[in-house]
Amino acid sequence: MKITKSFSDSEEETPMSSKIDFDEINRIIKVLEDKNLAQFELEIEGFKIKIARTWPAAAPAAPLAAPAARARRAGDVPPAGAAAPEAPAPAGQGSVHFVTSPMVGTFYRAPAPTSPPFVEVGEPVKKKQTLCIIEAMKLMNEIECDLDGVVKEIFVENGKPVEYGQRLFSLIPQS
Repeated sequence: MKITKSFSDSEEETPMSSKIDFDEINRIIKVLEDKNLAQFELEIEGFKIKIARTWPAAAPAAPLAAPAARARRAGDVPPAGAAAPEAPAPAGQGSVHFVTSPMVGTFYRAPAPTSPPFVEVGEPVKKKQTLCIIEAMKLMNEIECDLDGVVKEIFVENGKPVEYGQRLFSLIPQS
């Protein structure tokens, strides 16, 4: 698909007006949505624009007794700390609860490179406690614990990419 248009049709001249037309960008975004395209990139005389969109990831396979995870639409911002359980954990000692990634991004165990991790294996955690950060499109999203328990296992290394629905932590629920 080829889209051509002069970027200097605007009435008011600004330093960027000869390079960009916001109505045209909105039309490009509409074409991306209509044609179900992932990205568009354009470079003209040193001005470069890249527009990319994401699709909801397919829900991970779950046992027949477990409901499928709700897929997110492009542009949905999960509530701060939303952690999607892969399968509901039955209450009681000995059961395992998985905290999965609600988005695609980069996993960070600490708020800063020199800071200690939010949690360690064997530590008790409380509901609403921050477990990690997932960076997605330069936004830092705190992932919070959705129950009281003890961290059994951390599945992802610090600084590594994660996928939607990927297991991040296993927790042993506490009553």
